[in-house]
Amino acid sequence: MNKLLITLGFIIMVAAQWFVPGKMILDQESALTTGTPYKFKTQPIDPNDPFRGKYVWLNYEMASAKTADSIWDYRQPLYVYIKTGADGYVEATGASKTMLDTDQDYVKADAGYYRDDQIYFELAFDRFYMEESKALDAEKGIRRTQLRRQDSLAPVCYALVYVKDDIAVLDNVFIGDVSLKEFVEKEQADTASKRE
Repeated sequence: MNKLLITLGFIIMVAAQWFVPGKMILDQESALTTGTPYKFKTQPIDPNDPFRGKYVWLNYEMASAKTADSIWDYRQPLYVYIKTGADGYVEATGASKTMLDTDQDYVKADAGYYRDDQIYFELAFDRFYMEESKALDAEKGIRRTQLRRQDSLAPVCYALVYVKDDIAVLDNVFIGDVSLKEFVEKEQADTASKRE
């Protein structure tokens, strides 16, 4: 009887260890296939995280929202309600400590500071992982594009994020209509041909 309980407990433990990550993967895949896509304008920086690999850190232009709540703790979880604006990019319509009874999409964030009915926040999907050989060139390309945008009509850098229920999945990063990976591959090919 004791062996049967131990075996049964072991089987339940193994099943739970497979179920939890499996459910997380299925939820993210569901968001990517049936979620609503939003374009988040970015302002990236590229740190090197030795524990997680090479990535482009994304700093979003949408970094604050109006809120009726006036007392916030630093890094307190919050819900940022969003919509697509007239220019095709995401806009924050408000933020709250608790989920509101609305059909409007939202993303989760961490509170920064509060001032003048505005809560400033950090979004959870702020890292876009790439091959180490491409991440630095990606960051440089985005930085050049961001600097050109201040003076001209250079392409917009944005992250494509799919939102469904409690899930927000960063799918890709674009410079104009070109994915970051394609942009870097073209830049690297152009640099290699100039050296020849």
